[in-house]
Amino acid sequence: MHPNAQLITTFYEAFQKLDAETMAACYHPDVRFTDPVFPKLQGDEAADMWRMLASRAKDFSLTFDDVRADDKTGEAHWVATYTFSQTGNTVVNDIRASFTFKDGKIITHTDRFHLWRWAGQALGLKGWLLGGTPLVKNAIRKQAAKGLAAYRKEIGRT
Repeated sequence: MHPNAQLITTFYEAFQKLDAETMAACYHPDVRFTDPVFPKLQGDEAADMWRMLASRAKDFSLTFDDVRADDKTGEAHWVATYTFSQTGNTVVNDIRASFTFKDGKIITHTDRFHLWRWAGQALGLKGWLLGGTPLVKNAIRKQAAKGLAAYRKEIGRT
């Protein structure tokens, strides 16, 4: 197995255990993370997002497969199942991830999933009906950013 494929595997094995510190250790200090909910996180922000999510996870499980990597890029498929704390709804989020590497660490991590599908599961009928609209997408992102900022303040990062 290529060392970068092993790095991705280590990241997701840690995620399965909600071990955010090992996940963070897979990241380069200057990592850039993006997904439909957190579009622009850098460095400690990305690591703290995983710490926050791991610390708040309820009824969580994760599977991953299709890990591939070479010296420059990598990818994986993963599925997270959990209870969304704000509504109590079960979410099954199916995600494709892509990576680039620097100095033996992940320097960019991009997760792709359908925000509308996620919103429908997490928020119920309102999410299904309005989750694809810019207004709701922006509200989801704003709420997520607010939650991460509060978490970072709570742990003394800001």
